[in-house]
Amino acid sequence: MVAGAFPLAKLLTLGARQLSRPLAARIKAGARASPFFRTYVCLPPAQLYHWVEMRAKMRLMGFRGAAVKPLNEDAAAELGAELLGEAIVFGVGGLCLYLEYARQAGQARRREEEQAAALREVGERLQRLQDELDAVAARLPPGRGPGHVGHGPDSASPAAAAGGGQGHATPGPGR
Repeated sequence: MVAGAFPLAKLLTLGARQLSRPLAARIKAGARASPFFRTYVCLPPAQLYHWVEMRAKMRLMGFRGAAVKPLNEDAAAELGAELLGEAIVFGVGGLCLYLEYARQAGQARRREEEQAAALREVGERLQRLQDELDAVAARLPPGRGPGHVGHGPDSASPAAAAGGGQGHATPGPGR
């Protein structure tokens, strides 16, 4: 899914994030127009946000226990619609981030599986070669198997081992 050196998935992610902004603007407009959406979806989060923000500001300024007046309905509806729009953009961005992470994790998992399969294949080939070497060694005469040090015709004979292995005859008693 790579077109040249530029990943197509990242381009699609960026496109989805850019398309979420107009979608959020349309939802905000609908939230302002619909009384049900305005009352039950926009106003409660806006009032909660306003209350938390004002409490934090009051505490920072040193006021304790001061009551926070709720926002009027129009200001709360506007703030709620803005919060909803930002939540949609943030949600789409988070979803894109998660999908990119899942895609890269899948690629890493496939790469590890391919490496493990290649390692298994090399191990199997090594085992076959070892079996072939053992079969060849079993067909050789005794003393000529793998690990035998001697080279040449005299190295395997008992006389060569006792007489130094040079192949020269020693002078007998009569010479």
